[in-house]
Amino acid sequence: MQRNTLGGHLTLPELMRDLGTLTSHIRVPSFPSTLKSVLSNLCYFDTFIIVTYKKALKPLLIFPSDPCEQSHTLRLYLSQSYLLDPLFNAIQQGITPGVYRLVDMAPDSFEETEYYQTCYRNFDLVDEINILVDLDKTTTCAISLGRQKAVGSIRRSELNNLKMIFPVLEALVSQFWLAQSGEFVEQASRSGPLKHALKTFAHGVLTTREQEILGLLLKGHSSKSIANELNISAGTVKVHRKNIHARLNTSSQSEIFTLFLSHLDTLDREKDAL
Repeated sequence: MQRNTLGGHLTLPELMRDLGTLTSHIRVPSFPSTLKSVLSNLCYFDTFIIVTYKKALKPLLIFPSDPCEQSHTLRLYLSQSYLLDPLFNAIQQGITPGVYRLVDMAPDSFEETEYYQTCYRNFDLVDEINILVDLDKTTTCAISLGRQKAVGSIRRSELNNLKMIFPVLEALVSQFWLAQSGEFVEQASRSGPLKHALKTFAHGVLTTREQEILGLLLKGHSSKSIANELNISAGTVKVHRKNIHARLNTSSQSEIFTLFLSHLDTLDREKDAL
């Protein structure tokens, strides 16, 4: 008799057992690590991160909670670079809960951005899947599964496994948050709002349109993509890009990215002074 399998190695009874185990951990601190174990039977991944996003506040890390397991790249992302991340911006734009590959969220020139070159690339991932769950009207949980280059891109069967059990995961993660969010939200006092970071960058130096174009450039949009986003010609975008460099006294996107990080540091200091 043929086995009733999922992804070629997990039977349906085994899946039911795993989900039952996960359900029993909703009210205990081991839920995130148990979730990691359950998902590893459905999809291979090298990195596993759980983060919650509330409006434009800094992301709140749920897992890994041990500082020894948090890389410098992850800490840089959580403190500053998240503002330019395709996942963060998709959430800000109201993406529907579900299972997504990062490549399906990212702008067309994402890999050419300074954020990708100086931050995201250091995660050493060839593929990334994000399971997005709305916890309330303003908070979204992102469970990120990273695949490193040695393994290769995720298979369709693995992606389908995650999509199949998403309704159950959505319910369990929501219940976990209701039961245990208080322990994590206490950390939020260290995560100040940065709602106006892109809007205030180079304020008074660039025009409103130039700021808008600069924000899209930093996020990874090409001139063609920006033209489509703003319903203007690619030639007009190129003129604005030239003016941006002239006004900021820069010659590359790398220099602009450095200025933007400095702007974020200034916002953090101002917040701490309040």
